[in-house]
Amino acid sequence: MLPRLKIPLRCRSRASLLRWATALLCVASLAGNLYLFIGGHAMPASLLLLQLAAMLGVGWQLSHDARSISLRPAELADRMLKVQESERQHLSRELHDDIGQLLTAATMQVGWLQRRLPSDLQAHCGTLRGTLEDTLGKVRDVSAILNPRQLASLGLEASLRAHLVRTLENTDVHWSLECHQRLGGISEDVAMAAFRITQEAVTNALRHAQARNLTIRLQRSPVGLALSIQDDGQGFMPAANPAEAGQRGMAGMQERATALQGSLEITSQLGLGTRIEVLFPWPPRTHERARTPVSP
Repeated sequence: MLPRLKIPLRCRSRASLLRWATALLCVASLAGNLYLFIGGHAMPASLLLLQLAAMLGVGWQLSHDARSISLRPAELADRMLKVQESERQHLSRELHDDIGQLLTAATMQVGWLQRRLPSDLQAHCGTLRGTLEDTLGKVRDVSAILNPRQLASLGLEASLRAHLVRTLENTDVHWSLECHQRLGGISEDVAMAAFRITQEAVTNALRHAQARNLTIRLQRSPVGLALSIQDDGQGFMPAANPAEAGQRGMAGMQERATALQGSLEITSQLGLGTRIEVLFPWPPRTHERARTPVSP
């Protein structure tokens, strides 16, 4: 069994034991009351204490269930994000290691054939080799999008810049990434959330907003890491509840920010573009150190 599952299962077994104890107290109290009622005896103090213990157990159980229900949506969102990242990393490895290697082997075989085929088939063989190389490049791009391995080695700014170059190089979008401070000390979860939110915003700007200009800003502040994404596209009407309105991309952004106790604000109007402001607060232990921005 995975170590991260041991604590939830332990807590679940403890709660189950308390439920059974409360049920036994209630049954014992009911049996005692029936016995005294049938025999016409006076109620002893021990039975009163038993009933009081049963009532306290029921009250604790109700309050515990209420807290569990209130925490369930946040826990579920956090678990879904972790499962999603895990699946993306798995799919990225499959694309890079398996399909990528097969395409590389096929390209080498076509190159071997091209050197031995007659001249009238050289053009067709060259076209096939070019198609395989383009497909291999697309597979590598998708693998990098699914699992940005460079986040750990290059950092958030360099990873975002590489993603923007790769995604927008064949488009007419004019873009800029502004970051005038070093971003060292940012946790892996915050870096991944900022990367995924930017990734989704860039995709929306290309597919739906038809934006011509895109500006992304990263800034350290005393309260946390601020991320700003602005485009001059068609704009839209943000929904109060993106998930219910079918705005899945926006809902995913909100879930990532909320999972890290952050905030996300979307400002958009039809024909006036879209602005997304995200703030990821510093953990308590690094809050004091983050008050002083690091100069470049």
